[in-house]
Amino acid sequence: MINPIYSPAPGRYESGIRFRRCGRSGILLPEIALGLWHNFGDVNPFANSLEMTHYAFDHGIVHFDLANNYGPSYGSAEETFGQIMKKSFAPYRDELFISSKAGYDMWPGPYGEWGSRKYLMASLDQSLKRMNLDYVDLFYSHRFDPKTPLEETMQALVDIVRAGKALYVGISNYPEEAAAFAYRYLKDRDVPCLIYQGRYNMLNREPETEGILDQAKEGGVGFIAFSPLAQGLLTGRYLDGIPADSRMAKGKFLKPSALTPQMHAALVKLSEVAARRGQTLAEMALAWCLKDDRVTSVIVGASRVSQLEDDFKALENVSFTAEELAEIDGIVASTR
Repeated sequence: MINPIYSPAPGRYESGIRFRRCGRSGILLPEIALGLWHNFGDVNPFANSLEMTHYAFDHGIVHFDLANNYGPSYGSAEETFGQIMKKSFAPYRDELFISSKAGYDMWPGPYGEWGSRKYLMASLDQSLKRMNLDYVDLFYSHRFDPKTPLEETMQALVDIVRAGKALYVGISNYPEEAAAFAYRYLKDRDVPCLIYQGRYNMLNREPETEGILDQAKEGGVGFIAFSPLAQGLLTGRYLDGIPADSRMAKGKFLKPSALTPQMHAALVKLSEVAARRGQTLAEMALAWCLKDDRVTSVIVGASRVSQLEDDFKALENVSFTAEELAEIDGIVASTR
């Protein structure tokens, strides 16, 4: 049996997806983006990756978020996406918003990570080849490098845009002071920072407490949240313990030690709040991030289409009463 040529759903922009303006730019991003950190590498079935990306685009998710070392193995998520571009998405390239990053460990030796001009430019060239692209819509410095002059990292981003290899640039995981420098440097060279990507969820509020959200808004920079479900803690999978096939059971990124008695009790209480709202815990967790107009979008991961279907339901109710927010804050505080 030969699979038919992919044709996206004609009503993909009427499926319930909403778009938000990204800072002071011309870009609108869907409230949900699909991240390819896990489940899209060479250890995963290609057919499943294809099904998830098709489902996402069929429902108006036009933003696909990658990085050079996503997989596993390193580079293989971009290779998978490159196959999907070739097989399905090439005719729709101008509808897509594709991002990649460099900053973390990618290859051996002194030029395979951090923020040097050599690493960033070489990494992006590799990423473009893997993804079968002429350019990315957005390229990030994936983390702040305390040893490389920030001028060098930022000038590399400026030159990447001027070379036509990226339309926009962003930063991720930067402390507030370094972010302020980056915003000034890029703006002064007419390549303004489009967006800041940071870890943000009901349990981890550092972008709020450290001033990152306010700083981005004041600077006309968007904010996109990764790990809005706290790497799965807020999915509801751990309400009855640790399933044998779960990410926590594998213990690589989400450790069993994270599920303390206090955390488990809090998750149960949060799921009760969600149930009163007519939502699952995961739906409420995404809605909680999107309640804030400083947040442009959230990046979700998925291992199957049914998870994306559930994520979409979060968009049906992103409003919270003051009482609900106070109750959530109290529950989260009990875990500290």
